[in-house]
Amino acid sequence: MTSARQELLAGIRAEMPVTLGVTPFGLIYGVLATAAGLPPILAIAMSSVVFAGSAQFIGAQLFGVGTPGIIIVLTTFVVNLRHALYSFSMAPYLQRLPLRWRWLLAYLLTDEAYAVTIGHYRDESKALDHKHWFFLGSGLTLWIVWQLTTIVGVALGAQIPPTWALDFTLALTFIGLVIPALQDRPNIAAALTAGVVAVLSFNLPYKLGLLIASLSGILVGVWMERRA
Repeated sequence: MTSARQELLAGIRAEMPVTLGVTPFGLIYGVLATAAGLPPILAIAMSSVVFAGSAQFIGAQLFGVGTPGIIIVLTTFVVNLRHALYSFSMAPYLQRLPLRWRWLLAYLLTDEAYAVTIGHYRDESKALDHKHWFFLGSGLTLWIVWQLTTIVGVALGAQIPPTWALDFTLALTFIGLVIPALQDRPNIAAALTAGVVAVLSFNLPYKLGLLIASLSGILVGVWMERRA
């Protein structure tokens, strides 16, 4: 049986390679948040409070074009619905933990932390007793890297003229995140639906097209999953 310390260190080691891909993502967010007009302290605080890269990118972009707060909240909520699926998947392994642990790990649950941790939990050759320390190690590693890269990105953003128009990096970043996930029909159908709807609804006010496209993609993906 491994100890809590061994699990914690194993989680840190497992997450470290992932941070190589997260680092430029955090830097880009910091730059774009500053370019969108977010005060530096708020841009950094969003990384601590929200701690969800895709939601932060979209929230900063919507803020930059003067979108009403309720639309920003709804859009980021829809984008982050996938975390509910992660939670359902992790719940059987975490339900025995005290509430304070579950709250902490829920806060640290991200795409990258989930990808590393769920495989460790499913490894039945290791006892379950201290695996939540592995989760803590992977989640904290990602959290620290995300905060640091955000700060650096905000500092760089203050030095970069708005005329450089770095908004295009948002699209490039999400293309890089989406492409590896297109491995089955439901995911492909969801992506195609969201893309088509986003183009057709592009001219709607307050970026409502983004919200509608996200909902459409989710509905089609769920329908395809159930049909399969």
